[in-house]
Amino acid sequence: MTHTDDNPDEKRGAEKNASQQSDLDYKINVLFGGSVVRKDLVKAVKGNAIVPSYVLEYLLGQYAASDDEATIQAGIEAVRKILADHYVHRNESELVKSTIREKGRHRIIDKVTVTLNDKQDVYEASFANLGLHGVIVEPATVKANPKLLVGGVWCICDIEYFHSDDARFVPWILGSLKPIQMSSFDYKGYLESRRGFNAEEWIDLLIQSIGFNPELFGRRAKLLQLVRLVPFVERNYNLVELGPKGTGKSHIYSEFSPHGMLISGGEVTVPKLFVNNANGRIGLVGYWDVVAFDEFAGKKKRTDKALVDIMKNYMANKSFSRGVETLGAEASMAFVGNTAHNVPYMLKHSDLFDELPEAYHDSAYLDRLHFYIPGWEVDTIRSEMFSSGYGFVVDYIAEVLRSMRNTDYSDRYQQYFTLGSDISTRDRDGIHKTFSGLMKLIYPEGEATPAEIEELLRFAIEGRKRVKDQILRIDTTMAAVNFGYTDKTGTWHSVTTLEEDEYPDYYRSQLPEAEDSVESPSELEPAAENVAMSVSSPAEAAPPLFEGHREFQENQRGVSYETLLMPYLRGATAITIVDPYIRVPHQGRNLVDLLALLAVAKDPADEIAVTLVTRPESGEFAQQHLLMLKDIQDSAATVGIRFTVTWDETIHDRSIRTDHGWRVLLGRGLDIFQKGSGSQYDLGSRCQEFRQVVAFGITYIREVGDDRA
Repeated sequence: MTHTDDNPDEKRGAEKNASQQSDLDYKINVLFGGSVVRKDLVKAVKGNAIVPSYVLEYLLGQYAASDDEATIQAGIEAVRKILADHYVHRNESELVKSTIREKGRHRIIDKVTVTLNDKQDVYEASFANLGLHGVIVEPATVKANPKLLVGGVWCICDIEYFHSDDARFVPWILGSLKPIQMSSFDYKGYLESRRGFNAEEWIDLLIQSIGFNPELFGRRAKLLQLVRLVPFVERNYNLVELGPKGTGKSHIYSEFSPHGMLISGGEVTVPKLFVNNANGRIGLVGYWDVVAFDEFAGKKKRTDKALVDIMKNYMANKSFSRGVETLGAEASMAFVGNTAHNVPYMLKHSDLFDELPEAYHDSAYLDRLHFYIPGWEVDTIRSEMFSSGYGFVVDYIAEVLRSMRNTDYSDRYQQYFTLGSDISTRDRDGIHKTFSGLMKLIYPEGEATPAEIEELLRFAIEGRKRVKDQILRIDTTMAAVNFGYTDKTGTWHSVTTLEEDEYPDYYRSQLPEAEDSVESPSELEPAAENVAMSVSSPAEAAPPLFEGHREFQENQRGVSYETLLMPYLRGATAITIVDPYIRVPHQGRNLVDLLALLAVAKDPADEIAVTLVTRPESGEFAQQHLLMLKDIQDSAATVGIRFTVTWDETIHDRSIRTDHGWRVLLGRGLDIFQKGSGSQYDLGSRCQEFRQVVAFGITYIREVGDDRA
């Protein structure tokens, strides 16, 4: 993940004024006043309270939904006092019970679950932290809040105490119960305020609402985060995410919305998930918008074959059977789990679903999945990734997303693009649902430019293609599909997955070839070029140096200066690097990496002249800038590189020119890599091929007969 702004001046300005509002934060507060909260406040008030973020943000939304610092601080203190006075810690449950007894009535914050005692024909509440059971609940309360019956709901409750000599009498009385969630919101007002933001600003607002700093995420990384929200806006959407530990896969489903339920993959039964035939009570899918299975991966996990079978039917048909009766539900399903191996290992030895339990490693089940989030592209969550800016109060955005489940934008691309004719109905369903969900999230009014629509369509196709390609490895009887679309000019656009471009030999080794391919040889050439660039490709005789333009996708690996630049720089005795942004330390390190490669490639007895044309730094950073470049100059001199700097305040474009006739145009200059973990043990800091890149383009131009330095 990386920031998209390539101007260090702006970045340092933002860091310098971190305590001040950004332009986006100001706009958020103006257009959504009272519905947003500063996201770092949750940590400030949480303390040792083990409650979901949406509970804390509900309280902050009541007391600190402002951009006035005095109001915020007063609100924080108010919320802290509420938590201190009313939140029930398990280890203090007896003290709270005593408080209720002595006062006669006391307000608490706890997770409440209700069950029906059919012997006495009464509803009884259980309090998770307080440890109370059998507290009588009025039927009207249960009817108004049916989720109390399934999984439980965080509530603010008034508990009363009245002792009786009758042993059968429960002395605890539920005086009042208020679920911690909004009662209503203005959807039209939401749409009207959305018009005040451009697409990039709106995406950043959504990312801040999740709790992340959008400056540390590239465009593709942001879309991957937003796909996690699609189950909340699409009915019966089936999503899977497999990847390394610590990437925040389950956070969305446990912390982001009161309408989502996160359960352990191995701790669910058919009665709990679908229907209890003994009493006819519907399970989780009937009450929650999203049911997510955490820790879903694990080959040796025991699974209930009956559960898998009924899940297949539900995921395909939105219904399940209870005896002779068929019931329907709208809950989306998300499956998240960890992978034990990297992507090329899985592609070489099995498939990208390798970690799933055996019962789920089945083509019929996998074909019901609409999108596969490549969890290996998502960076491990670090402290600096969390946002200190403003985002929607979680409860507010949760209600917005829920209301969007009634709309359908799946056809909005059809006026501009047509899916490939051999894409099956099930493939189309997955593409349509993902596309519709992203449209509702980013363009809730359903209006977007052709370019914006194309971006979401390609992304939706890629996610479904990742599913289908892995199914073809498992079940070779299924027909291969050409995933892509045609624009209004009749031009075919093929869609590939990122790992397909990174590891083509492994990716395609077990895939059958699609018949009646619509791609022309010329359209396949860029893919062939990527093969040559891939570190996984076998070494062959060096081909003539490529002339032309190449594009690299965000999150792609296997790219280095050695393969990207050195073939065009070897043999040069004078090199000019034009880059206005060699200012901050990581940009200086990038330059040093290139100089080191030049030093290794030349004869130790030779010298190379390298000139850097860049913009001077100003203000308090000017001295640091000069010291950095002087250190680089001194170090380069020891290995035979005469490094000089030329100042030019007018330059913007970035390029490299050699004295033996090559000019390389660099869209982002040398700054093509995403920020790493910062750990000295990060392999990416030692080998560029292991680092993810930002999206960038590069153009190679042969200047025949040009002997300019």
